[in-house]
Amino acid sequence: MPVALEIVSPARLLLSRAVEMVVIPSADGDLGVQQGRAPMIVALRGGTITIYENGAAVEKLFVAGGFAEITPDRCTVLAQEALPVAEVSRSAADKRVAAAEAAYNTTDKMDIVALDAAMDKLASARAMVEAAQAA
Repeated sequence: MPVALEIVSPARLLLSRAVEMVVIPSADGDLGVQQGRAPMIVALRGGTITIYENGAAVEKLFVAGGFAEITPDRCTVLAQEALPVAEVSRSAADKRVAAAEAAYNTTDKMDIVALDAAMDKLASARAMVEAAQAA
C-alpha cells in the first residue's frame, strides 16, 4: 500500500504523490516511512530524501533541514529548502560550506544556542556537498 508524500519548501510544493516508501534524514538518523508507520513529528537534518518505488530508489531530493509529520498513511515534509539532487550545484555547495565554516568560527563558543545553530548550518552545507557529489 502506498503512502502519500508531500514535500513543501517556503518557495513551492516540490512533490505530492503516493510512493511505496520514503527515507528521510531525521535529526536522529535516517527514517524509513511506509504505509502504517506510527504517527510522529520529527526534526530533519540537512541530507537527502530518497523515494522508493517497486523496491528501488527512483528519486532523490536534498533538504537543508525542517520537520516531517508522519501519520499511518501520509508523510508531509516541511523543508527549510528542498531541491532535486540533480539541481544541486557543487560550486554553490562549496560556497555554502565556506560561509558556514566562517560563521561557525566567529560564533561565541560560550553561546550554546548560537553555536548549535552554526553547527547545524555547517552540517547541512556538508550534506549539500555530499548530495552534489552523488548527482
